[in-house]
This record gives sequence, structure tokens and C-alpha cells, in this order.
Amino acid sequence: MRKRLVIANWKMNGSLALADEVLADFSAKSNVDVIVVPPSVYVSRLIESAEGSFDVGLQDVSQFENGAHTGDVSAAMVAELGATAVLVGHSERRGEHGESDATVAAKGLQVLAAGLMPVICVGESLAERESGKATARVRAQIEAQADCLRFGGEIAIAYEPIWAIGTGKSASALEAVAMLREIRGVLREVSAERADGIRILYGGSVNGENAAELFSHDEIEGVLVGGASLDTEQFAAIIRAADV
Repeated sequence: MRKRLVIANWKMNGSLALADEVLADFSAKSNVDVIVVPPSVYVSRLIESAEGSFDVGLQDVSQFENGAHTGDVSAAMVAELGATAVLVGHSERRGEHGESDATVAAKGLQVLAAGLMPVICVGESLAERESGKATARVRAQIEAQADCLRFGGEIAIAYEPIWAIGTGKSASALEAVAMLREIRGVLREVSAERADGIRILYGGSVNGENAAELFSHDEIEGVLVGGASLDTEQFAAIIRAADV
């Protein structure tokens, strides 16, 4: 079994003190790939001091290569810093900033062209799940990324049921596994030659208490962790659960 991937998404949280705490407490795990994704202002601090214990990513990147786009950061700039991955299409970017599937795809291609790994986020709302449209919604989001999936380079897909993000709710392990199987099937339809090389993660109120159960299923090849990643003890517990 390939290495599991554990990603800490700090969102718009954290501080220099937290960055220093993570650097002081973190120990590398040989059987787990770990990426810390802080607000962009802390990225350089973490990269300079991580010393190979973990990789560092960004929460977003521009869909443009360069130009007059005040406030945006290009994928090439991210690569120049030494970051290795970028979250693309997180539900909060889609919801709060109106990012369409086309915008997400453009960002993913920029990330891949820069030699970085896009972590493409997909997921459904509570209304879509309750109306039986969850699978169709996730399928459409993945199909919209066909150019990225066929591009080449490392890619991860993070399934994040929107109704389970930051709510304390979590899809059951069986619900998560069922959707991850659906995602694998769609990937094989879109890009048969690359599908099995793409790691599929679960994200949605992952914490130190439910991580072991999630990782008991081989379909869950990693997790995208939100709030629990701000607690170094919780995050360490999640890494330990993945390191089996």
C-alpha cells in the first residue's frame, strides 16, 4: 500500500506562535506524507524551518499565469518558494468566492504546469445528499477536471461533504468509502491510464477520535484536516492513525 497523505488546512487561522509550535513538536513519519497548508503569509516561515519533516502547501492559487491580478499569487511563485502542493476548489472557495468548475480546472492546470500537486476538492451540500444528488454532483465536479486528470504529474482528490466541514458532523466511514469508490470509478472513466495513481482523500471534521476508523478502510488513502490540524496533539494523533 502506498503512503497515506495527511494534509493540515489551517484556513484563515494560525499565528507565528502556532507555526513555531508545529516546527518544535513535529516529527517525520516514514510511512505518511504530511503537508501543512497555512495562510500564505506563514508559508515561507514553515518552509525555511521544516527541514524535511513535512511539506508545505498553499490554500489557493490564481488561474492566471501572471499579470494585473492584484492580490493573487501565481503557481510559479508558489513553486519558487519551495511549496509542493496547492488546494484547488475547496468548498469555501467555491461558495464564498463563486469559483466555478471551469475556474477550478484553470487553477489545477496552472498548478500542474508549475510542477506542483493540486489537491482537487469535490463534495456535495446537505440538500444535494438528502435529495439523492450527491453522486451526480461529485461526478460532475470530477468530469470538469478532465484536462487536469490527463495532464500528467501528481494529483490528489479530496472528497469533502460540505455539510460535514466545520460542523462537528462527519460522514460515517461507510458513507465516505462508498463515495470514494464512486470517485475511483469516475477517474477510471475519465483517465484510465492515470486513475489508479491518484490518491483519494477524505475531508470533513476529521479528528484524533475518528481517524483510526477512517484509516481502517483501504479506500481512504489520506485525509484533509481542518480544525483539528490547529491542535498539535490532535494532528499528531491523526498522523499516528495513518502510520499503520
